[in-house]
Amino acid sequence: MNPMTQLTVKTILTKPAGTEIEVRGWVKSARHSKNVTFLAVSDGSCFADLQVVVSPELANFESEVKKLVTGCSVIVSGVLSESPGGKQSVELQASSVNVTGWVEDDYPLQKKQHSFEFLRTKAHLRMRTNTFGALMRVRNAASRAIHHFFQSRGFIWLHSPIITASDCEGAGQMFRVSTLDAENPPRTEKGAVDWSQDFFGTLTHLTVSGQLEGETAALALKNIYTFGPTFRAENSNTSRHLAEFWMVEPEMAFCDLSGDAEMAEAFLQSVFKTVLNDCADDLEFFDQRIQPGVIARLQKTIDTPFVRMPYTEAIAALEKSGKDFEYPVHWGMDMQSEHERYLTEEHVGGPVVVTDYPRQIKAFYMYLNDDEKTVRAMDVLVPEVGEMIGGSQREDRIDVLRMRMNECGLDTEHYVWYMDLRRFGGVPHAGFGLGFERMVQYMTGMANIRDVIPYPRVPGHADF
Repeated sequence: MNPMTQLTVKTILTKPAGTEIEVRGWVKSARHSKNVTFLAVSDGSCFADLQVVVSPELANFESEVKKLVTGCSVIVSGVLSESPGGKQSVELQASSVNVTGWVEDDYPLQKKQHSFEFLRTKAHLRMRTNTFGALMRVRNAASRAIHHFFQSRGFIWLHSPIITASDCEGAGQMFRVSTLDAENPPRTEKGAVDWSQDFFGTLTHLTVSGQLEGETAALALKNIYTFGPTFRAENSNTSRHLAEFWMVEPEMAFCDLSGDAEMAEAFLQSVFKTVLNDCADDLEFFDQRIQPGVIARLQKTIDTPFVRMPYTEAIAALEKSGKDFEYPVHWGMDMQSEHERYLTEEHVGGPVVVTDYPRQIKAFYMYLNDDEKTVRAMDVLVPEVGEMIGGSQREDRIDVLRMRMNECGLDTEHYVWYMDLRRFGGVPHAGFGLGFERMVQYMTGMANIRDVIPYPRVPGHADF
């Protein structure tokens, strides 16, 4: 059984009538009668199923074929014929049906609609449903488009570390990595945990971002990007947060905030265009069954230039909106989802790039503006989702960087290597981070971020 020689349903549906083929997959539905059985067979390669017509002449028609139900796995051989149904051009007239796996009576995914809450409890099976099969294909197409966008522009893919001793955001909400005895860890003379005896000889965590390592690479290779899992130990039980999620983080030398924003806009539009083209059937399903208008929204994002708006102007627009926001609006606040959605959905009617945020609500590495009140930061906001991209021009002046690190309460001794980048041939540079799952939400209209990743990791749940 060599996968290299097997035809997928996606390929089979492009073959002409009269072609002898073999299909391997799972029964999505089975309709039995005395004279014929119709099987809908899927292998996950596309949204469509292949209709298989099985006649009573087959030797195992009564003993096996008529017992097939949703979920059974089969290998079917036969000849394609023109389909009279019109939903697809061909159907398979079976000459043999080999049942490779039966389904027991308690199979949970019957041919009916299941709630997303229920399907989260069956994450090991939910990719067999229409919704999650389509989601996985969209994730795949978007991943491929991301790599193509950067690779075609000469960026180098950096494999940044998962385990780190640095906290990029200075937030402290990180998962600790340790091999010490949790019941009886070694102690220092002062009674604190002696991390010097741990596996790495120091306190380490799962990364919240590959940005700092990305900067080291950009200041040698000019343009790089990372694409991998990141982790946040935030106790957030919301539809917008995950403890484990994927991030895309380009970093560009000889780049300022304006160039950063232009790259972010081109990046999103390119990925959306590719996915619209490659996953037309899947997105049509999301448009019809999940969120009507999602395709039009994507097309508008592709066709419309993103509006640039300084943070101060955005706050003024919110104050003049007349809206009774749950979180009161004032200069210096960190905008919430309700504010971001107002700006994109009502004030502008499309994506917005908000720039130049107050220094006190942004990270230490962002370039301090001449007004000393704001930093060269940007957030790309989109309708329905809110913030999709966060980025900045990085602080390349070592004295200002040191001052900002002290201001944020960071131990500069832990960041000597980071400051070396400014001492040894530093240049203006910038980058951004994209939450991949939020991008998938935007493309599919799925309401809960737990439903756009194969196995969601959230507070209290690390199943499967």
